[in-house]
Amino acid sequence: MSYAYSEDQLVEQPAIQLFAEMGWQTVSAQEEVFGVGGTLGRETKGEAVLAPRLRAALERLNPSLPPEAISATIDRVILDRSVMSLAAANRDVYGFLKEGIPVSVPDPKGDGQKIERVRVIDWENPAANDFLLVSQFSVTGALYTRRPDLVGFVNGLPIIVIELKKPGVPAQQAFDDNLTCYKSDIPQLFWFNGLMIASNGTESHVGSLTADWERYFEWKRIEREDEPRRVSLEVMLRGTCEPSRLLDLLENFTLFSEHKAGLVKVLGQNHQFLGVNNAIAATLVARKQGHGRGGVFWQTQGSGKSLAMVFFAQKILRKVPGNWTFIVVTDRVELDDQIAKTFKACGAVSEAESDLCHA
Repeated sequence: MSYAYSEDQLVEQPAIQLFAEMGWQTVSAQEEVFGVGGTLGRETKGEAVLAPRLRAALERLNPSLPPEAISATIDRVILDRSVMSLAAANRDVYGFLKEGIPVSVPDPKGDGQKIERVRVIDWENPAANDFLLVSQFSVTGALYTRRPDLVGFVNGLPIIVIELKKPGVPAQQAFDDNLTCYKSDIPQLFWFNGLMIASNGTESHVGSLTADWERYFEWKRIEREDEPRRVSLEVMLRGTCEPSRLLDLLENFTLFSEHKAGLVKVLGQNHQFLGVNNAIAATLVARKQGHGRGGVFWQTQGSGKSLAMVFFAQKILRKVPGNWTFIVVTDRVELDDQIAKTFKACGAVSEAESDLCHA
C-alpha cells in the first residue's frame, strides 16, 4: 500500500465524509481553477480568504447595509497584517469576528453618517453561516507555497486547519513537520485561525495558534461527561467541528492572555467545554425554578479551574440576559492572587473589578 493511499484513503477521505455528514460543503482544490467562476473564486494562491463567499455571507447577514459598507468591511477583513505578530493579528481578527466590524454608513435621519456594526458570523443561528471544507488548499507566502490537508472556512474565512498523517505515524509529526512551518511560511492563513488539529486517524490533538505540542490536547467526549472516553479523529471532529460546537468554542471558549513572554491564545479543553456548559445549563434551571442551586463541576489540580471560571463568567455575561455579579470564594490567599491574575491577564476584568471574596 502506498503512502498516498494510506493517508488519503484511510484518514483524509473519511474525515471529509464526516464533515459532509455534519453539514459542511466539501470541495477539493487539488486541481483548483482560479478566477471568477473558478473552484473557489480566488484570483491567486496568495489569497487565504474566499472573498466571494465572504461577500455573500455579509450581504445575507446584514441585509440593510449598502454595497459600499459591505465592500469597506471586506477591505477591513483582508487587510494585510504582516507587520503584526501572528498572535496579535489573530487577536485583531478575533475581535471583529466576535463583535462585528464598525463601518460608517449614511444616517437615514439626517445628512450625516452613523456607525453600524457589520456581523461577520451569526453566532445565534449556526445554519445561517456558510461552512466549507476544502481539501488540498494551496497557499503561497513570501517564499513558499504550502498545502494543508484540510482547511475549514466559515463565511469564507479559514477558521480550521487540519494536518493528517498516515496510521502509524505519530500525530506530533503533523505539528512538527507541517503546522509549525505553515505558520511561518503562510501566516496569512492563520490570521483568521480558530483551531488547529493534528491526527493520524486514531491519535488526534487540537490546539490554538500559539500552543506548543505539549499544550495540544485530546478530545475524548462529544456531548456528555459520562460518555465512555474515546480517542479518535471522529470524536475530535464531532466534538470540535460540528457547526454549533465550533461556533461555541470560537465565541465562548477562546481567550487571549497577556504574559511577560508574549500574547497567548487559549482554547477551552474538552472537560472545560462540557463542564462549563453543563454548569450554565444547571444555573439556568435554578434561575427558572427559583431554588438558587446552580451548577457545580469538579476539576483536579492543574486542570485549568481559573480559566473555567473565566469561560463561565464570560459566557453568562454574553449569552444570558440579566444583571450578573460573580463572587469567587477561595480558601487560600495564593488562590486569590492566581485567579485574579488569570482574569486580568485574559482581559475579563479591570484592576478595579478584581476584588475577590475571602472565605
